[in-house]
Amino acid sequence: MNTLDYIIVAVYAIGFLGLGYIFKEQKDGQDYFLGGKSFGWLPLGLSIMATQLSAISFISAPAFVGLREGGGLEWLSFEFGVPIAMLFLMAVLIPPLYKAGIVSIYEYLERRFSASTRLLLSGVFLISRAFATGVMVYAVSIIIESVLDVLFFTTLGIIGIITLIYSLQGGMKAVVYGDMIQMIILFFGIVVCMVYGLSEIGGWDAFVSQVDRTRLDAVDFSGWGFQSGEEFGFWPMVLGGFFLYVSYYGTDQSQAQRTLSARDMGVVRKTLLFNGLIRFPVTLTYCIMGLIIGTLALSTPAFLAEIPRDKPDMMIPIFIRDYLPHGIIGLLIVAILSAAMSSLSSAINSLAAVTVEDFIGRNQKLEGKIYMRYSRLAALFWGVVCIVLAAFAGEIADTVIEAINKIGSVFYGPILATFLLAVMTKRTHALGVNLGLAVGVLCNIYLWLFVPEIFWFWWNAIGAAITLVLGYGSSRLLPGRAREVIIDFEMDWKRLLGWEAGLLVGFFVLMVLTSMGIKYLI
Repeated sequence: MNTLDYIIVAVYAIGFLGLGYIFKEQKDGQDYFLGGKSFGWLPLGLSIMATQLSAISFISAPAFVGLREGGGLEWLSFEFGVPIAMLFLMAVLIPPLYKAGIVSIYEYLERRFSASTRLLLSGVFLISRAFATGVMVYAVSIIIESVLDVLFFTTLGIIGIITLIYSLQGGMKAVVYGDMIQMIILFFGIVVCMVYGLSEIGGWDAFVSQVDRTRLDAVDFSGWGFQSGEEFGFWPMVLGGFFLYVSYYGTDQSQAQRTLSARDMGVVRKTLLFNGLIRFPVTLTYCIMGLIIGTLALSTPAFLAEIPRDKPDMMIPIFIRDYLPHGIIGLLIVAILSAAMSSLSSAINSLAAVTVEDFIGRNQKLEGKIYMRYSRLAALFWGVVCIVLAAFAGEIADTVIEAINKIGSVFYGPILATFLLAVMTKRTHALGVNLGLAVGVLCNIYLWLFVPEIFWFWWNAIGAAITLVLGYGSSRLLPGRAREVIIDFEMDWKRLLGWEAGLLVGFFVLMVLTSMGIKYLI
């Protein structure tokens, strides 16, 4: 990096500090954590996309597709469950949560079951989200340090301190509009890498003639994910992915908080529809980028020699360093920082929301100024925790990044089933649902430790099924009474059978056909 690159990064940092200042006035929790429920579908949709397209995705996914041994376009199969999950969220899960008028989605569980259910899942969220965010920031900082000559603590400071300041000041408005800007920057960075990569190879025709054809197979209908080597089979990615994405978007506070911030249910539906249709094109774009740059690396001995054999994730940062002009390097560093800052800002805001709503302010009415003081203190606390975790992740980070995804799948299915029992049944009581939740999680842990041949995507479906059956069944057999509450659930048949359903199901088919046809188009 030279002076021009540093100037670009500095302008970006100052701009985001200004963004926090612009939105610094909030009067209550709905303002701070939900942006006053003032958002339209486009900023919310781009915000959710920015959080999904993290810095790890920008760096690791292209390396998996283009360079990592055993990798390729099967990465696209991660997206297969998304459109159907969005349809289910739109018609079943999100409407009752949105209508409940809550800030923390876990409050709904206390209304329906008990404080123990709410506090247990809130605690799981706080610990897992803070740890995952800290490791993500560490991984990005160490990659930038090792390749681009930017000191680790310099990168950590830019990502951590600036994100903390603008998130602390501006609340959800700063997070959402910041994410929207960061998503645009990040996608621009992907396109720039594609263009320069093609130029270095010699154009599209040269790329097509040199690409490793074995990396173009994206869909495997024969693999069921019940033995080693079937990790990217069509069925586990669709069925397990459905449960994973319904749970992540609908029952994880960091994502559900966006939909709760929508102006009305019409905006909620448009936001979910937007994500159901846009995620795959964005993923396809950065996968093609990975193929292009991976082909360049495999056909250029000098480039390949620079990438450590055990660290293919260095491919994109080394390409930025060695093949892009100054100025563009600064913009691409900003793109990587944008992805990391988007994930961190989302985590800080959602962690603070859960802390204040589920622990500090539970069962009491806090006045506006007191609520805001606690909210900002909670945001400061969790921001510092995430930064400290990033600073000390060190030796364990490389082994934990994959484990974080597996930990999520241990809990996502049972948590989803808990919410479904809350919104869809009247007879399930606290003892039954807590028993089902505990057994569902324990069964998934057993699969992780003793049945490694079952692909971890299946844990989401298996854990959900066990919790649903045991939670409802034990509520009918064990003593206890369900709380006398109005069940908000009402199947939205217009969503399940209307034009939105046709569009999402049709798009699912198009995704699969596109993934299957890429090898004939390249």
